[in-house]
Amino acid sequence: MCGILAVLGCVDNSQAKRARIIELSRRLKHRGPDWSGLHCHGDCYLAHQRLAIVDPTSGDQPLYNEDKTVVVTVNGEIYNHKELRQKLSSHQFRTGSDCEVIAHLYEEYGEEFIDMLDGMFSFVLLDTRDKSFIAARDAIGITPLYLGWGLDGSTWFASEMKALSDDCERFISFPPGHIYSSKQGGLRRWYNPPWFTEQIPSTPYDPQILRQAFEKAVLKRLMTDVPFGVLLSGGLDSSLVAAVTNRFVAQSAAAQQWGSQLHTFCIGLKGSPDLKFAKEVADYLGTRHHELYFTVQEGIDALEEVIYHIETYDVTTIRASTPMFLMSRKIKSMGVKMVLSGEGSDEIFGGYLYFHKAPNKEEFHEETCRKIKALHLYDCLRANKSTSAWGIEARVPFLDKEFINTAMSIDPEWKMIRPDLGRIEKWVLRNAFDDETNPYLPKHILYRQKEQFSDGVGYSWIDGLKEHANQQVTDGMLLHANYVYPENTPTTKEAYLYRTIFEKHFPKNAARSTVPGGPSVACSTAKAVEWDAEWSKNPDPSGRAALGVHAAAYEAAADAKTAEPKNGTL
Repeated sequence: MCGILAVLGCVDNSQAKRARIIELSRRLKHRGPDWSGLHCHGDCYLAHQRLAIVDPTSGDQPLYNEDKTVVVTVNGEIYNHKELRQKLSSHQFRTGSDCEVIAHLYEEYGEEFIDMLDGMFSFVLLDTRDKSFIAARDAIGITPLYLGWGLDGSTWFASEMKALSDDCERFISFPPGHIYSSKQGGLRRWYNPPWFTEQIPSTPYDPQILRQAFEKAVLKRLMTDVPFGVLLSGGLDSSLVAAVTNRFVAQSAAAQQWGSQLHTFCIGLKGSPDLKFAKEVADYLGTRHHELYFTVQEGIDALEEVIYHIETYDVTTIRASTPMFLMSRKIKSMGVKMVLSGEGSDEIFGGYLYFHKAPNKEEFHEETCRKIKALHLYDCLRANKSTSAWGIEARVPFLDKEFINTAMSIDPEWKMIRPDLGRIEKWVLRNAFDDETNPYLPKHILYRQKEQFSDGVGYSWIDGLKEHANQQVTDGMLLHANYVYPENTPTTKEAYLYRTIFEKHFPKNAARSTVPGGPSVACSTAKAVEWDAEWSKNPDPSGRAALGVHAAAYEAAADAKTAEPKNGTL
């Protein structure tokens, strides 16, 4: 991952302004520690902090077309850049960077080329010939991007809020699948897949097609010139990523540089579920496995830094980001710069435990659509910023454009959780990789029930966070929370603590508005909370809150049939 900052239409183009842009760009240096670049054209500045993954020697940014009239600063990876170069045979390329195709595609096709890109990206492109510019973000929002406006009429774009929040009067999270055009004025959506309308699909389930689509998604993400690995929790999603990567890594170009033994990484409290299952999967696959540990106190000590980096006060995101943040630091110390991760599967297949309560296939499908559309505010934000904090790039094959189209075209009746038919959550995915002749995974791993990452690293992690918050936040503070924080008012002491830390780093109204609110249980949207009347009594984002569903649901609830966890609500 890289860090980008663009300021367009400044009134002030003095040396002091240039120095200020450099200073703000340095706030993104953790994302791109390998090189810095800045292009200035009149009242426009494009800055870049580079993490070199493809073509480390010559791919420094900003990037240009042949005569340097088109300038682009990019954060991301374009997996189909070689195919795109063939379509641009009349163009001269200066580097081997996968992102250079963007400048040439713009020359060839104008603004209507974004959907040709297969990858994850946020970029800003300046056409110096007429001083017009465009900015775009990938389909799902895997890479972060913010859009802001200065009092002097300038338009700002940045990978992280911290690079523009001090200098912009107003800013927002740039919506995924959109393009901003100075010529056409404002934002428009370039990503319009069939599932986006939330109409109910009817394509029959074909396990072979689903499996092949996922294998293809993993294989294209092995495009790298640096050491890489897989984040492995031992759950279904990360285990499938590891299994498929392990099966194809020997054929990849990366294996010629770094060898064919896959490195896998897991973190947890000692004795946690994830560590146990991850080791079992790693032993089965024969990977070089790295088991990393943290204590509850180490996690608590990191909270301030975690919230600064991930730029949210959402409880679930912070719970899960902290161990991922700590793991990324250790991974970076081993010389690894890119990892594959399993985000997105639960949203696509209805893998969260609350989907057991979906009343019909229509509501099931609509909820998966809502979840995918919101990923950029939750799991994508966590996976990207937790790893980028230490200069690591996370790639997410489940969020491949083609794979999502394949998976979201399946009749949702097949995705419904049907114990009477032996179908647990994500059965269509499990069944697709249930190969008797050449198994990808052991059956008990393939059919293991879901743990949310913040639960799987050790149940005492969440309990420790609650206890810490109880010590820091008084009853009186929580009682008056609606006066102190009238927007997205925290309803628990844990949420109040995170909000306090967030506001210290990002005090503007615009900052707090970038974080979503509303009721949620076990990661549901507010709409899905309506599926079970009991859930409204316990809006706990932990997977264990889906009472009567998870095997490790709070014991106190089993007999009482209430939604209050044994250690108290959040």
